Amino acid sequence: MSPTAYIDRHTPDLLRRLRWLVGCATVNPPGEHYDVITRWLTRELTSLGLQAKRYDIPDAWMKKYLPPDQQGFPRFNVLAKLPVRGARKTIHFNAHYDVVPVSGQWRHGSPFSGKVDGGWIYGRGTADMKGSIASLLLALQALRATGTAPRFNVEVSFTADEETDSALGTGWLVRQAPISPDYAVVMEGGEGPAVCCGHNGVIWLEVTVHGRAAHGSTPEAGINALEKMSALVLELEGYKRQLARRAFVTPGGATMHPTINVGGVFSAGPGGKINTVPALATFSIDRRVLAVEKHAAAERELRAALAAAARRIPHCRISVRKTSENFACFAKPTHPFFAAMAASVTRVRRKKAVFNVSTGFNDMHFFSHHRKIPTLGYGPGGEDYHAVDERARIKDLLDSAKIYADLLTTFGG
Repeated sequence: MSPTAYIDRHTPDLLRRLRWLVGCATVNPPGEHYDVITRWLTRELTSLGLQAKRYDIPDAWMKKYLPPDQQGFPRFNVLAKLPVRGARKTIHFNAHYDVVPVSGQWRHGSPFSGKVDGGWIYGRGTADMKGSIASLLLALQALRATGTAPRFNVEVSFTADEETDSALGTGWLVRQAPISPDYAVVMEGGEGPAVCCGHNGVIWLEVTVHGRAAHGSTPEAGINALEKMSALVLELEGYKRQLARRAFVTPGGATMHPTINVGGVFSAGPGGKINTVPALATFSIDRRVLAVEKHAAAERELRAALAAAARRIPHCRISVRKTSENFACFAKPTHPFFAAMAASVTRVRRKKAVFNVSTGFNDMHFFSHHRKIPTLGYGPGGEDYHAVDERARIKDLLDSAKIYADLLTTFGG
């Protein structure tokens, strides 16, 4: 039996694993149930014939990268290896197991139900990106069960904290773990016929507007930080239009523009009361950095735009703090590794593959920048990422398993 035929006959195995993964609510922040899921993943990989190990993130790293309220939630990464006799090179597959928090009313009640309905499986993490984990596990199971040897040594990492900044996940892995990949597949960013050859980066800033408190009956005696913040946000519209005039055309022909999103998080300072002039207001800025932009230059420009906007507003004083950064990456898809993945996608999906650049960031840049190896993104994807009724199509999950198996058995290296 071929691995493809095996995968088609073992859909229940994929769904069983994915329902378990979704039911383990690894919400980040703060980082819940990481211990449980990584023990399970280590056992699953071992049962499939890999040499699997779980790594505890040291306290020193935890204290450096986590806020105090999250340091009671330990971080773990799982690394597994499958040596193949005669293989000279190694392909590394990576996925994160954390998920974003949930809200709203879900179609099937619990956001962690893993309910199957109409060819889809619902639940937080089905699309981003526990579905990829289930697909890879089924691909490895199919190769083992059919006696089909990969043409490469295989490394697999399941990592923490991608939904925050990956510092204790893939960031730790590429610097500290005993990995030696020649190629890497981060199992998101590309889906359907699209193979991801890069992604946007992001710079997150927190802007604090400093006012002066006063009694609500005499607002003229104070400086209203909320009013100044509102004026500052409006002043940034010109900078948004400036960014929109820049463009990057991807290998697939899509045109991308840098963006800023203002106020994903905003708040007043302490001591707020309805009859008090607010002395402090903060808001966030999410600056998406194109794969061909330089991060340092993008940050300098954004800070300068904020400072210039504040100067145009009377009595508007601000301070700016960078809260996080994830770097963009891009590689022209000319390496044979990219062609091999495109060929696997085309064979399985029966539609010519194209190359895309993801608007969102993922962990590709760690392998591309730090390991300096050919790195691409591909996974089953889904609908309503980070939203109510997140879901993945079962056919796409199975197709991804077939694509991973095909890549491992056809790429010549």
